[in-house]
Amino acid sequence: MTELIEFKLNGKNVKLNVDSDRMLLWVLRTNFGLTGTKYGCGEGFCGACTVIINNEAARSCSTSMKEVKGKEVITIEGLEREGKLHPLQKAFAEKDALQCGYCTPGMIMNAYGLLKKNKKPTYSHIVDAMEDNFCRCSAHKRIVQAVQSASVKMEKEG
Repeated sequence: MTELIEFKLNGKNVKLNVDSDRMLLWVLRTNFGLTGTKYGCGEGFCGACTVIINNEAARSCSTSMKEVKGKEVITIEGLEREGKLHPLQKAFAEKDALQCGYCTPGMIMNAYGLLKKNKKPTYSHIVDAMEDNFCRCSAHKRIVQAVQSASVKMEKEG
């Protein structure tokens, strides 16, 4: 059923008439042209489609538009500010925490969700939080190092 859905997307208020059962992933990619959010498994398991909804990491492939009505959604594109990469984005590049890069946006958004809840995660916290985001390139050690590095930088920046 088509419905007017209003929500905040990357800091801007947006609204569109859309099937309320349509998955957020497809609206982000097709209606808004935000292709950083990736399609992976389509079942909410791999994490490639992770976005932030009201400060919580969420799988956009299994989140309907009716579920985001009135909420705030942040995608990988929404992390940079005034042309500057977010500390997590920088850390992933600096620590070479990517290979093919397909899972990277979902990894970064999942890590962002973790750091919103826990500003000083331990190694174990990071491993536990990131284990449901899959990477076939096996960059897991560097991903954890990037999250650790970003948490330190974010703490210093306030």
